[in-house]
Amino acid sequence: MVIRSPACPQPEDPLSYLFGLQRFGIKLGLGNMRALTASLAHPERHFRSVLIAGTNGKGSVAAMVERGLRAAGYSTGLYTSPHLIDLSERFALDGRAVDDAALLKEAEQLRTTIERLRASGRLAHPPTFFEATTALALSLFRRREIDIAVLEVGMGGRFDATNVVHPQAVGIPSIDLDHQQHLGATLAEIAFEKAGVIKPHTVVVSAEEKAEARDVLLRAAAARGARFIDAGAEVDARWRIDAGVTRIEKLRTPRASYGPLRFALRGRHQLRNAAVAVRLLEELSPVGGPSTRAAIEEALASVRWRGRLEWVDCAAGRRILVDPAHNVAAAAALGAYVTEICPAGLPFVFGTLSDKDGAGMLAALGNAVSRIICSPIANPRGRPVRDLAAAARSARPDVPVEFAASPVAALASAWRTGPLAVVAGSMYLVGEVLHEFDRGRLGTRAGLERE
Repeated sequence: MVIRSPACPQPEDPLSYLFGLQRFGIKLGLGNMRALTASLAHPERHFRSVLIAGTNGKGSVAAMVERGLRAAGYSTGLYTSPHLIDLSERFALDGRAVDDAALLKEAEQLRTTIERLRASGRLAHPPTFFEATTALALSLFRRREIDIAVLEVGMGGRFDATNVVHPQAVGIPSIDLDHQQHLGATLAEIAFEKAGVIKPHTVVVSAEEKAEARDVLLRAAAARGARFIDAGAEVDARWRIDAGVTRIEKLRTPRASYGPLRFALRGRHQLRNAAVAVRLLEELSPVGGPSTRAAIEEALASVRWRGRLEWVDCAAGRRILVDPAHNVAAAAALGAYVTEICPAGLPFVFGTLSDKDGAGMLAALGNAVSRIICSPIANPRGRPVRDLAAAARSARPDVPVEFAASPVAALASAWRTGPLAVVAGSMYLVGEVLHEFDRGRLGTRAGLERE
């Protein structure tokens, strides 16, 4: 069941009610979450938790940590955002998205709680969509009596809705420029917000190398008596890329060595994320996490993180590589991967939100781009394609730029010069394309030719 924001919301539908909260936008602060969790009898206190914050890589790290915990035999909850297609993707129980019936039941109970709090004046403002989904995740995980939850922080950290939990470990894989209008204009300011999830006497694992951001994380950990682990310095990996597949020959930490194995995620940057995930899993072993080499190796070899450097086989031998690459640093990582496997570059179907640095992202892709087809995004914040195309021509005068009426039409254009194309620039664009693929629109020649 695809659960998207309905065209005609019905008041009696609890999911429509949740999506209706999107109109309240982003409001940073923990007052609402504290009121919600108190009214729900503090579900976050009924299981252990791990918080994964940062700019890029946090979803991948969260997925690897959850997979390792599950491989070790623990009952897990995984909360990530945003979803690509279906709201249920945000809430995984033991590796499976929550079923529709459980999601509807939890959403209805949450709506009742929210309305009661609003009527009593105990909410400073209506909850945001992210606050509501975070409260829903915590309540759902308690109801299922999980052992440990892995929670991906949304934006920032200090005032993020997930920061009502007291985690036993925190991962911060990287800090880069993103969401500057909310988090600050510099790496140091952004790092300060991200470091807000560090709690007293926890362990913090990071692979951030930039001194401006790393120093902020180190100071925050020291001030709170938290132990800081520099996974980038502690973990040594020998690896190779063979036909686009990363093979880890050996990954060595202060505690153990892992490999050889076929790493399930693609791209050099994922090795840094793997280092963070492995050190987190090792550190969790005293509090119930995996302590065996086999569980960690299984996590690295079998983790799945849809829509991130994922190859999708479509009609007539055509393939697309999908990756959000929704900021400059992420675009640079995508560009490095594409250039490594296809030095001549590939056509890019590209779309962004209006508040993103589209020109900077296109520049960061470098030689990975042979042609740009700008695509609209079915999101109120999507950047108009003509405006995006003008920015693209300015940023990349070295490659042809065009625009299309839809993502499917953009792909049809991209495939006119060869069987491979890349879709990037926004999680929402990737979600739309994968949704079209799941519906069969990209799996048949007729579906493409209709465009």
